[in-house]
Amino acid sequence: MGESLLIALVTGGVTLAVCLINNVLQQSRTRALLEYKLSELTQRVNKHNDLVERTYRLEEQTKELTRRLNQLEGKEDCGC
Repeated sequence: MGESLLIALVTGGVTLAVCLINNVLQQSRTRALLEYKLSELTQRVNKHNDLVERTYRLEEQTKELTRRLNQLEGKEDCGC
């Protein structure tokens, strides 16, 4: 009876060790993948934000040019 209990404990211990090692490895892989995806997403968000800022500046320049053109043509300021 003692020998089978010892075998069961050793088997259980080895199984537990393998599970723990596997979990640690999977967790590090998952973390690395999440960090990579977060980095990629951050780059895309930054590109998007830059585009929005450039679009806003272009809209402001367009409004100013329209206002100046209207002044040169002698039209009233439309308040654009």
